[in-house]
Amino acid sequence: MTQTNSEPHDIRTSLMSPLRSHVVVLFGGTGDLARRKLLPGLLHLNRAGLVPGCRIVATSLEELDDDAFRALAHDACREFGRGTWDEAAWEEFAATIAYVPQGDGADALAGAVGRAEADLGGDCRRLHYLSVPPAAARQVIAMLADADLVERSRVIMEKPFGVDLRSSRILNAAVHEVFREEQVFRIDHFLGKEAAQNILAFRFANGLFEPIWNRNHIDHVQIDVPETLSLGTRAGFYESTGAYRDMVVTHLFQVLAFMAMEPPTALEPLAISEEKNKVFRSMVPIPPSQVVRGQYLGYRDEPGVSAESETETFVALRCEIDNWRWAGVPFFLRTGKRLAEGARIISIAFREPPKSMFPAGSGVGAQGPDHLTFDLADASKLSLSFYGKRPGPGMKLDKLSLQFALHETGRAVDVLEAYERLIYDAMSGDHTLFTTSDGIERLWEVSTPLLEDPPPVRPYAPGSWGPNAIHQIIAPHTWRLPFERAWRE
Repeated sequence: MTQTNSEPHDIRTSLMSPLRSHVVVLFGGTGDLARRKLLPGLLHLNRAGLVPGCRIVATSLEELDDDAFRALAHDACREFGRGTWDEAAWEEFAATIAYVPQGDGADALAGAVGRAEADLGGDCRRLHYLSVPPAAARQVIAMLADADLVERSRVIMEKPFGVDLRSSRILNAAVHEVFREEQVFRIDHFLGKEAAQNILAFRFANGLFEPIWNRNHIDHVQIDVPETLSLGTRAGFYESTGAYRDMVVTHLFQVLAFMAMEPPTALEPLAISEEKNKVFRSMVPIPPSQVVRGQYLGYRDEPGVSAESETETFVALRCEIDNWRWAGVPFFLRTGKRLAEGARIISIAFREPPKSMFPAGSGVGAQGPDHLTFDLADASKLSLSFYGKRPGPGMKLDKLSLQFALHETGRAVDVLEAYERLIYDAMSGDHTLFTTSDGIERLWEVSTPLLEDPPPVRPYAPGSWGPNAIHQIIAPHTWRLPFERAWRE
């Protein structure tokens, strides 16, 4: 598969400094995430010159040797990588890769890491990436301790971080027996996206919006992440988690915190984490009555799914933040599989004027309130809608919009993909875009009423927007997706 888009090798080197040498230990190296994101991302960082001294030691349950794994990695990077394929660059990257079957034990892993460090001269750090299910995380942490690979290391943990409050506390306790909290990076790839980080810039760099970013001017907020994909090969994982655990706790709530937090004292990891945790502490526990769970028709026929499965493939809910800034403002969240479109948006609805001076039939209010919309997709966009006068005689109003897209900056090639950015940040020791143990435990705490008494799953047709009951959750408002007006190209 030949890729056609081109890209300079020195991407972002003017803004991001090359890191010190690292050995990356990639658990779950043959898995779907490693194939689609992690291996192509590491190749991209290598080509960009951002991790010039890097060795990769991959491990998983498959019995492979170095050459067999390199062949797998070659096909993955060729299929899912960005930029024009360069076989010479691949060969250089492939020489940095080794593979150890996980069944060979801690001593074999330690030996492979030791050889990689010797190649680098010994003065290097270690980054352990746990691309494994939550149930396997404790075993991997114990293996790293047995292999004596804790010093000079940081560990990236994939979501979900447990499946409820009890399991998250047990997992965090097990991690903290081996690693200090400052060594742990709990990943949420949504926050690695350029558009999500732009929320901070938009709010705190502009005097226009921060004064109105509160309950006095904002009526409600929607965070909507529908997906068109089905389970693929993830039935075993999904049956034990479902849409709420998989997406809401570890993605949508994190985006909510970016949108809702107070101004931090500085754009530094500790300050930002503290403000996010304040949002989580202010969240009201999720009542089951304000949640709709759905399951797409045909889910129970998927390979590996129980014929009586009550796992939700869709969830929509209303939540509230009980603090001075947001009291009384509802936040509506929705996500699910096999829906009509794939999208990732935050939509902020402003309060309408308390009184209209415009004559009947003018059109004011006919198309809903003014909205500020962030599109968190890879081709990120931002839109501000408002009413304006229609040209011509009389006073007729139309809904207009100001729009901005990333490609208009001329810097689209400077953007690192979300996983690339987060791997780079973890290597740098920057916790800004990661969550803390306190934060994740609080989110499981507010989720407890829902997890203990979940509402029944409702069927919905693939290609729809979910069960009809979602309209009762958001009434008297309406869901922004599907958009009545498309984004301008």
